Amino acid sequence: MKVSELKQLLRKNGCFLIRDGGNHEVWYSPATNRKFAVPRHNTQDVPTGTYRSIMKAAGLIGRGDVT
Repeated sequence: MKVSELKQLLRKNGCFLIRDGGNHEVWYSPATNRKFAVPRHNTQDVPTGTYRSIMKAAGLIGRGDVT
């Protein structure tokens, strides 16, 4: 999955951008009340471990919604 596709998925599920960082953006999930980093390189693929970490912080893994 590309970073841009991941960001679209996060927006669709209620997450939003808080601020830009150097190499990452800081996002917030109202579902988990957590902040988390998302890479800024929209055309690159998201590594599997990074994807799972972001999805868990966003509250989209662990409920059986997305794997």
